[in-house]
Amino acid sequence: MTDKPSALDRLVAAGFSVGWAVVPRLPERLTGWAFRVAADRLWKRRGGSVLRLEANLARVKGTAPGDPAIRRLSRDGMRSYFRYFHEVFRLPSMSTDEIVSRMHVVGDGPIYDNLAKGRGVVLALPHMGNWDQAGAWFAGTGHPFTTVAERLKPESLFHRYTAFREGLGMEVLPLTGGDGHVFATLASRLRAGRTVALPAERDLTANGVEVQFFGSATRMPAGPGLLAVHTGAALIPAILYFKGKDWGLQFHEEIAVPGEGTRKEKVAVVMQSLATVFEKGITEHPEDWHMLQRLWLEDLEPRAAKEPGAVGE
Repeated sequence: MTDKPSALDRLVAAGFSVGWAVVPRLPERLTGWAFRVAADRLWKRRGGSVLRLEANLARVKGTAPGDPAIRRLSRDGMRSYFRYFHEVFRLPSMSTDEIVSRMHVVGDGPIYDNLAKGRGVVLALPHMGNWDQAGAWFAGTGHPFTTVAERLKPESLFHRYTAFREGLGMEVLPLTGGDGHVFATLASRLRAGRTVALPAERDLTANGVEVQFFGSATRMPAGPGLLAVHTGAALIPAILYFKGKDWGLQFHEEIAVPGEGTRKEKVAVVMQSLATVFEKGITEHPEDWHMLQRLWLEDLEPRAAKEPGAVGE
């Protein structure tokens, strides 16, 4: 039996419905200003999400959460996070030409080379920039792909978010509550020479692979590495960020799968290599890393209750 959605869950779902209905009808300059003001107000309140963001950014920077530089960086981070939601509401009304022309891409050649050879590609990315816009860009350039989404509450919000992403050209599989064959479906897509895109730095199952990340242990979802090892698909990290009023996307070199070792050992090596690439991307664009949840194992252990996840995964 699933838990009933809370009053807050229902309020959030209603807010998203209003956002998708209203924001595209208003001047972009006005709505962009409103989201920026909302971000600043939330930042000034120093609630739990902001404090968590600051603690996470302090690990990235190797300093204390109370460092004034971290406080300034968290303001930029909240503005970036709210920009993501502002763009989510506007994306369905944006033309494919605009989405494609405003995306600045580096290193995408190997993706097309692999796909042209019939080899599947796993794109692994941290929660940075606007991953929905990046998906719309990839689909808009003629490359449909499959992804997996966290099952949000209430169910109406999950279905609305799924419909939004499908409208951008993605095939969306639920992380939980589906037919129970998510991995098999993803593997099938890859063996057919298609693309799978997966958020990959935050484990939502508690069964992930332990890696060292910015000097401390965390768990990353095993899916990207396991799919690469299991199917022979190319595993390519992607780093997303905002570039002025546009978007930036950098693809890194394929993560090599070791030739020796058990499947578990190979996946562990692959995921550690992926974590190292993510470290580099987050270090270069820390303000666009939208990690407002506990991530590192030493932060997870003391919790008395499950911390709610941010919307938009």
